[in-house]
Amino acid sequence: MSKGTKDRAAARRIVEQQKARERRRAVTVWTTVTVVAVLVIAGLIGWGVLAGQSDDDAGKLVVPSTAVNDGTAFAVGSGPVQVDIYEDFMCPACGQFESGADATIEKLVDSGRITVRYHPIAILDRASNGTEYSNRSAAASAAAAEGGKFREYHKVLFANQPAEGTDGLTDDRLIELGRSVGLTDQKFADAVTEGTYRPWVADVTEKASARGVTGTPTIYVDGKVLADRTAAGLEQAVG
Repeated sequence: MSKGTKDRAAARRIVEQQKARERRRAVTVWTTVTVVAVLVIAGLIGWGVLAGQSDDDAGKLVVPSTAVNDGTAFAVGSGPVQVDIYEDFMCPACGQFESGADATIEKLVDSGRITVRYHPIAILDRASNGTEYSNRSAAASAAAAEGGKFREYHKVLFANQPAEGTDGLTDDRLIELGRSVGLTDQKFADAVTEGTYRPWVADVTEKASARGVTGTPTIYVDGKVLADRTAAGLEQAVG
């Protein structure tokens, strides 16, 4: 083989080696790009799933473990006559009924004559300048029930009832009122600030509407609507 032929063969080998290196480099680059793309997509999917779970948790219906009547009310007393009270903590008429009939209700409960089922609902959210106080306060009462203090918290909410058409009480104030009746556990405060029972309030409000409740207070005594919403009217209906 002549020297010229050898040189051309060597040159071809060098060219082929360079081409092979280029092909390997291209494969490596595209492999890296593909892996990075897969990781990015997987990360985005994972983030989306977590975000979706977070959204789901935020709107999750949590029924208070202490609720009765298919999870819609909180019971006080154990008497044979069933009294159901549907109320909104911003409702002025509910506040009037509470102040006028509370002593009678306590007497009837303590004497073993009635069981009261309180149904906190939210029909006046529109009357709190966008703060949805009716829902927030009802949800806070559910948190109080979980802390074993529903009746006490119920009383203090009405004792500090804001006027209809105002912003209502802040979450901090709702927590402060809870502390005043012994709800010092962080669990209560967290439930208020995180709105744990707000979806539950929306649910029981819809169920109340399906039952025919169109305003508050609506009171049933053994399934019959109480027309005379006074202490005397309640006592007479109980018999």
